[in-house]
Amino acid sequence: MPTPRPLGQTAALPPAVAELIRQANAPGFTAWRANITRAGGCTNPVHLVGTADTVDTATGEILHTHTSADGRLLVACGNRRATVCPTCSRLYRGDTYQLIRAGLIGGKDTPGTVTAHPRAFVTLTAPGFGPVHTRREIGGKVQRCRPRRAGGTCPHGLPLGCPIRHTEEDAQLGEPLCPNCYDYPGAVLWQAHAGALWHRFTIQLRRELARAGGMSRARLARMLRLSFAKVAEYQRRGLVHFHAVIRLDGPTGPEDEPPGWATLPVLEAAIHGAAKRVRVLAPGAEVLGRRLELRFGRQLDVRPIDAFGPGERITSAAVAGYIAKYATKGAESAGAVDRRIRHLSELESIPLRPHARRMIETCWELGGLEPLADLALRRWSHMLGFRGHFSTKSRHYSTTLGTLRQTRTDHRAAERARRLGLADRPTLVIGHWRYAGRGYTPAEALIASASASADPGGEGAPWLNVS
Repeated sequence: MPTPRPLGQTAALPPAVAELIRQANAPGFTAWRANITRAGGCTNPVHLVGTADTVDTATGEILHTHTSADGRLLVACGNRRATVCPTCSRLYRGDTYQLIRAGLIGGKDTPGTVTAHPRAFVTLTAPGFGPVHTRREIGGKVQRCRPRRAGGTCPHGLPLGCPIRHTEEDAQLGEPLCPNCYDYPGAVLWQAHAGALWHRFTIQLRRELARAGGMSRARLARMLRLSFAKVAEYQRRGLVHFHAVIRLDGPTGPEDEPPGWATLPVLEAAIHGAAKRVRVLAPGAEVLGRRLELRFGRQLDVRPIDAFGPGERITSAAVAGYIAKYATKGAESAGAVDRRIRHLSELESIPLRPHARRMIETCWELGGLEPLADLALRRWSHMLGFRGHFSTKSRHYSTTLGTLRQTRTDHRAAERARRLGLADRPTLVIGHWRYAGRGYTPAEALIASASASADPGGEGAPWLNVS
């Protein structure tokens, strides 16, 4: 039974709560709290110090001067990774969804006529570099991982098969059956050149379309434009797959109809042909005593996209949601880390899957070889060697992330001008800010966590002009 507390004695408050109470009773609490909630619940905001003057462009008069509480302005970090900042990644995911969706059904300055253009959702996979534990279902029934006759072993004495029916959370998923048989150098080099492989794929796809139309690539460019948006997804074995929306437009972009012969079956056949034929020779691989020709895996999924209703085709909303989900994930979803590794000794204090650890160690080993120095594998070891962009699109696919952000910025700037009574005056915001750190104090973290369920972007100081 707990000892009774003497009359008049209160329990010691947690430091964060005590600090919050002090702030609540101090002058300027409202401004202090607004400075935190402006970041919209960002977990690691950037601190800026300085001022911002709102100037009348006609007279030069300073109409309003902003200086944040305590001389600091908190700005959302804007990190896309969900493991780094759930709030900012949620906003990034929403923007990516709108970008992909606009290229499928129109909107955001993209005409709605794109719904009539041939469009396909494509998944390009990585090849195999050795058998790994996997989970398969047939008819809703989980299959054995790798059924094989008893007695078969690899040169290192480990079984060549696995009779286990793995659960979705099994830690063995993605791990090689034999780490010593697995081709880690090949996997890392494939990862390092995956972006180049995608680029070659888009070139080869245009060749396949030109061949289907019976014309040269130069003539094809005058009749048809290839538009796409893609995102990279890490598999449990640590290699990326590419998910892409591919659309055929007329020569000037989504406003134009593609030629009559450029149908969906033609697009599907061209995708299959390009994925089968594209190759990239890994430069510098000779230092490993091998000639490494890189290609995509044999598994290729090509599905037509339907604008509205369900059926055999997948819907535009489903595709946009699927791609946006993976735009906020990185190598951490494959058991790696979400930050750069400065020295290999850091691995001693980082909890990693054995397979991810071996991939990182291979990056450091290969990164120290002069013929492979240009790949900067040590710099990208936390990404398991992948150096490409997670999310890319062709110029004419739809709007851009920058445009979506600027629209949001302009809207919030207009709202701020309205609150200050300056909506009808021509104004310019001139800011002078410099970096002063990042993060929260314990009390600030309490306020931030309470506001995280609100608008994930917060106001984010959209009128800020750093100079």
